[in-house]
Amino acid sequence: MLNSEIKSKIDRLWDSFWSGGISNPLTVIEQISYLLFIKKLDDTEIAKEKKAKRMRRPYTTVFEKYVQSMDEDQINRVNLNSDNLRWSEFVHYDSEASFKNMQDKVFPFLKTYSDEDSIFADQMKDSVFLIQKPSLLYEAVQLISSINLDDNDTNGDLYEYLLSKLATAGVNGQFRTPRHIINMMVELMDPTIEDVITDPSCGTAGFLVSASEYILRKYTDKNSVFTDEEGILHDKIGDKIDSNGWEHYKNKMFNATEFDPSMFRIAAMNLMLHGIENPQITQVDALSSQYDEEDKYSLVLANPPFKGSIDEGDINKSLRSVVKTKKTELLFLVLIDRILDMGGRGAVIVPDGVLFGSSKSHKDVRKKIVDECELKAVISMPSGVFKPYAGVSTGILVFTKGGETDKVWFYDMQADGYSLDDKRNEVEANDIPDIIESFRMCMDDKTLEPSKEDKWFFVDKSEIVDNGYDLSINKYKAIEYEEVVYEVPEVIMEKIEALEMGILEDIKALKKMVNGHE
Repeated sequence: MLNSEIKSKIDRLWDSFWSGGISNPLTVIEQISYLLFIKKLDDTEIAKEKKAKRMRRPYTTVFEKYVQSMDEDQINRVNLNSDNLRWSEFVHYDSEASFKNMQDKVFPFLKTYSDEDSIFADQMKDSVFLIQKPSLLYEAVQLISSINLDDNDTNGDLYEYLLSKLATAGVNGQFRTPRHIINMMVELMDPTIEDVITDPSCGTAGFLVSASEYILRKYTDKNSVFTDEEGILHDKIGDKIDSNGWEHYKNKMFNATEFDPSMFRIAAMNLMLHGIENPQITQVDALSSQYDEEDKYSLVLANPPFKGSIDEGDINKSLRSVVKTKKTELLFLVLIDRILDMGGRGAVIVPDGVLFGSSKSHKDVRKKIVDECELKAVISMPSGVFKPYAGVSTGILVFTKGGETDKVWFYDMQADGYSLDDKRNEVEANDIPDIIESFRMCMDDKTLEPSKEDKWFFVDKSEIVDNGYDLSINKYKAIEYEEVVYEVPEVIMEKIEALEMGILEDIKALKKMVNGHE
């Protein structure tokens, strides 16, 4: 976790961006991402130089190669040398010199730089330098330099803190999924080192990051866990993963698509800072004809855009053949079923309308999930979970491609550890630990019966089919009525008479007291 000093510095920097005219949170994070990449690139080159020196081999840095590729007129025009491009050098420039250097030398270099091992590097050709104040750039550079970015835990926490400041919804129903909801879904799915994981609408790549951290913790020997001198817990070491597992982890395990260019760059940086250097992430609309993967992944974790729509002509034919709709929340469910391999698992957040919508498209999609997959769970979440971004009520569908639905486990989440208003302050009430524990227990034994205190219950598939494949929890949740005891008329009359006698006695006593005073 970041200490309070670093958080305070980031808060001040964030305020400086706003006062400097950059008010879009996505733009702020994108500009900081560029700076982080520049520093990481220089750090990498320094490490390679040191290694070459130890081995007594020559090494030409990417900065030197760039200068060597230019003609002399270009070099003289901007007075360029390779040191101008290195973070470790220009970090010592004053604000005016640093600003001019970034504008005239560093960013032009970045727009030509490519690296087949870095997804983020490939996106730099479209980068735009938007910091207009030398003092703002200087403050950002000094802050980043003051933080130890050699440690993936620190890198990840830094970026997560930045992402937590995304306080406005994006277009087409996009908004950031709360990290604790992501973590809950990952725990429910319990990914392993063998999994091939994807998110077809990855946003900031939160699901992939959470899955990666879960796997590293899962495969870390308890004896290897330690807390460093700064109080940071290191429990994501992965020392129980063998060489084949690491090869899979680094190159094939994490996959995603994202159509928004800015969000794509942020996702790539988020993964890189969490130690995932070579994710298979593609900038494409996963619902379009340009994306044709199928039967490929063992685990899908997703929170697809709500309320979005796509031009009918752009929709992939394989999706249109299943459901006739332009609603993205329905199309993504069909897509997820398509890209899952047989036996693959899916955990997907959907708006409540998907669970009970009465249109033919809604029913067709639910019928496909219930009849052609094993629908394991429907977790109903309160409407405040996504505030302040949106107040929409949502649920989580957990299913396995193939198999057969027998009983569906429903859970009525009423609290997630935060207040359900726009402030989202931490509160004591939290159903998430019980959801995880109860889900695992019930998946192991579907004959279990809930107690009166439990918020879960099973529903037979036959009952769901009889209800038109309705998956809303209120359709099946038992309503508790307060027991009313009815008495025979004779008993009621006796009670009335006793009451009357009591009143008469009280009146007599009151009169006696009044006469006594007279």
